[in-house]
Amino acid sequence: MGKKQEGYGVWESSRMMLPEHKSRIHKDERETLHRGKPVLDGQKLEEIECTLALSLRSHVRVTVVLADSFANKQLNGFVTSIHTHSREIKLQWAEEWKWIQVDDIVEAYIV
Repeated sequence: MGKKQEGYGVWESSRMMLPEHKSRIHKDERETLHRGKPVLDGQKLEEIECTLALSLRSHVRVTVVLADSFANKQLNGFVTSIHTHSREIKLQWAEEWKWIQVDDIVEAYIV
């Protein structure tokens, strides 16, 4: 019996992939899995910290952008507490709140 009639049959020959496509798929997988937090300079960190402090002092709504392995997340709310020793803030919106590490924040701006 021929190879086409055994195992996967006709579908065996349709599972071909060009080497260029295979290498591109592997490259995309590596970039997705190892996407890290961007390195921020001192000026950007100071700007983020000042924005968070302003939100706490003036009770204004702030949007923070958090680095994630797949896509950046945006959270919108009021800073209700800042712990300088552990470098985290408490962000509250509606009836919910969340503790966020300042080092995880990529960008912060007043709404």
